Amino acid sequence: MEQKFQNHIQQNFSFLQDKKLLVATSGGMDSMVLVHLFQKLNLNFALAHCNFQLRESESDGDENFVKEYAKSNTINCFITKFDTEKYSEEHKLSTQVAARNLRYNWFNEILEQNNFDYIVTAHHADDVVETFMINLSRGTGLDGLIGIPSQNGNIIRPMLPFSRKEIEEYVSENNLQWREDSSNASDKYLRNKIRHHIVPVFKEINDSFLQSFQNTLEHINQDQSLVNDAVQMVYEKVVSEENEQLKIDISVLLQYKNYKAYLYQWLHKFGFSAWNDVYNLVESQSGKQIFSENYILLKDRGFLILSAKKTADFKAIIVNSITEKTNFPLKLTLCNLSNISNQMKNVIFVNENKIQFPLTIRKWKEGDYFYPSGMQGKKKVSKYFKDEKFTLFQKQETRILESNNQIVWIIGHRADERFIANNSTQTQIKIEFNNEKNI
Repeated sequence: MEQKFQNHIQQNFSFLQDKKLLVATSGGMDSMVLVHLFQKLNLNFALAHCNFQLRESESDGDENFVKEYAKSNTINCFITKFDTEKYSEEHKLSTQVAARNLRYNWFNEILEQNNFDYIVTAHHADDVVETFMINLSRGTGLDGLIGIPSQNGNIIRPMLPFSRKEIEEYVSENNLQWREDSSNASDKYLRNKIRHHIVPVFKEINDSFLQSFQNTLEHINQDQSLVNDAVQMVYEKVVSEENEQLKIDISVLLQYKNYKAYLYQWLHKFGFSAWNDVYNLVESQSGKQIFSENYILLKDRGFLILSAKKTADFKAIIVNSITEKTNFPLKLTLCNLSNISNQMKNVIFVNENKIQFPLTIRKWKEGDYFYPSGMQGKKKVSKYFKDEKFTLFQKQETRILESNNQIVWIIGHRADERFIANNSTQTQIKIEFNNEKNI
C-alpha cells in the first residue's frame, strides 16, 4: 500500500510536496494510517483533533492518544473541545451534521490563522460506497450519487482509491497503534447499518465490488458533466438575474418536456426539498410561495422568483432635519435651482416650504394613498403597485417617505404631486436614494 500511495500522490497530488497541510486526525485506524503514510513521504503537516465530548472518557482517551502521538513524533498538533450536543440542539441539527459543521469551521479557522494550504482527510473507498447508499436511501439526484470528490476546494482526500481491507492489512503489517470508536459497532447510525449489513452482501456477491463501483461512479460523473452542460444552456434561456433575485420565465420553461429536472438542478442548492411543492408552483395561482430555510420561491404571474429571506423586519426611521444622517440610503440636500432638472426614479426635488420635519421612512400599509406626480387626483398605493406590476418581493422591499402623515415619495419609484418643486419654487430639497445599498 505504501508504494501505491506514493505513486498516487506523485501522479495526482504532486503539488502537496511543498504545501503546508493540516491532517484531520481522530485517532482511528484510517486517520492514523494517513498520518503514518505522510510521515513516510516527509510531507509538511500538522494534526488537528476534535474532541466532540460525545463518548465521555473514551473521547478524552482519543484526545490524549493523538496528543501523545504528536509529541512522541515531534508533529505540531491542534486540539479543541466542542459541546456538540448543545450546538446540535441550538441549531436543530443531527449530532452528525452538527459535528461536521463544528469540525470544518474550526479547520478553516486554523488554515486562516496559521497559513496552512489544505485540509487532508482519511476518507477511503468504502466511505464512498456508504455515502452513495445513504444518499440513495434518502432520495437524491445525480449530484448525490457522484461520490466523494478527491479534492473539494481546500479539502484533499488522498486515500479514496484504497479500501478498508487494504488499510486494515497495512495496520497489521506495520503494527500501528490506533483508537477504536465504540460507536462504530452500533447500528444506531444509518452509515453503520449500511457498513455492517448491506455492503458485505455486495462484496460477497462480487469479489471486485469496490472496483466495479468505482467504474460505475466514473460513468455517473461523465453523465453528470453532460447534465451540467445542458442545465447551463437552458438556464441562459429561461432564467434572468435581477436585483439579487432569480427570475424563471414559466412560458419558456414549459417548452422543455423535462422542466422539472431543470428546476431541481437550479434550485436544490438553495435548500428546497419539497419538490412536489416546487413543481406544483408552476401551475399555482400568482402570489403563492414556498420556503426553504433561507430562501423564498414565489409564483408571480408568468414567473417563479427566487429571493433570499430578509433577516430582520424593517423598523420606521425618523429624519429630524436635512443634515441628519441615518442608516437608510437616503440623502437630503438643500438647493437653489433656477431650473429643476428632470426628475428620475432615484432623485426627486421637493418644495422646502411644503415639507414638515420630522420625516418618516416606513413600510407601506393597506389604505395608503398618494397623488402620483404628473396625474390628477389620488391613488391607492396598492393600486399603483398592481398597475406597475410589482412582485410580492418588490412590495415588501418598497419604502415610503412621509411628511406630516402624507406620502412624499414611494422611494425610488414615484413622487407625490403635492410636494414636487417647479421652476417658481424658491428653495428646493433634493432627495436622492442610493438603491445600490440594501433597504
